[in-house]
Amino acid sequence: MRLVAAIVAVASIAAAPQETATFRAGTRLVMLHVTVTNRRREVVTGLGRDAFTVYEDGRKQTISVFRNDDVPVSVGLLIDNSGSMRTLRPIVEAAALAFVRASNPMDDAFVENFADKPRIDVPFTRDMQILESGVSRTDSIGGTAMRDAVEMAQRYLAEHASWDRRALLLITDGVDNASAVTADRLRKDVERTGTAIFAVRLVRPDQPGTRKADKELERLAGVSGAIVEEVASIADTEKAVLTIAHDIRAQYTLAYTPTNQALDGTYRNVRVTVRGGLSARTRPGYRAMP
Repeated sequence: MRLVAAIVAVASIAAAPQETATFRAGTRLVMLHVTVTNRRREVVTGLGRDAFTVYEDGRKQTISVFRNDDVPVSVGLLIDNSGSMRTLRPIVEAAALAFVRASNPMDDAFVENFADKPRIDVPFTRDMQILESGVSRTDSIGGTAMRDAVEMAQRYLAEHASWDRRALLLITDGVDNASAVTADRLRKDVERTGTAIFAVRLVRPDQPGTRKADKELERLAGVSGAIVEEVASIADTEKAVLTIAHDIRAQYTLAYTPTNQALDGTYRNVRVTVRGGLSARTRPGYRAMP
């Protein structure tokens, strides 16, 4: 039922007076959210469908759905609440709320705080007062279970999100030292769900394992087609989250019906190119799960 509803939804948004998308019963779509940048790494908007070419495992695909407007997103705010964050929480909380205010008014958001264990403190809502009350915490204590937090957030998205387009914003300063979920298992989950995982990394040179944490966040964001903003000064946290908010709102939404329709669990490589010397960032592939 969920797959059928998704196909109907994307078919309706794809239709325009001069072009109509045709779908066969039982076909599946692969959705991509694409950020386009120029050589100065500035985000480029306003492009048409003809500027894009999509390849899956090296084979050119036909774009069935194309949107270049601000599509609503179901987003989760994942905020590190471990002991090392105690003095940083006020600025981080203000930045998280700035991110929500800069988002599409139709976006729905939830808040998950995590230390030794993750917890959904604010279920999905569009009410800023509810978000503000849930973001504020004074009990920062314990370790950092970042991977567990992402896994819980993905499950929550799957069960409660209003929109098909989904993203997580992770704000953390630490190295994961408390998760039960392994990095490999989480990577496969992200490949399967297609959730974009953006991160703001508060750089703490005094912490052991900092470079390891950087690489783990970069890999996680990379497989989802998102980015990591590294913040050397806590005062720049809000600027970083607003950069991510702009990135999300400026993305193009593309979908194609893959020529290989098999749901055999294999990983399919995806590449998007853009005319005019522009660069495209999206998830590099997906896992074709039944």
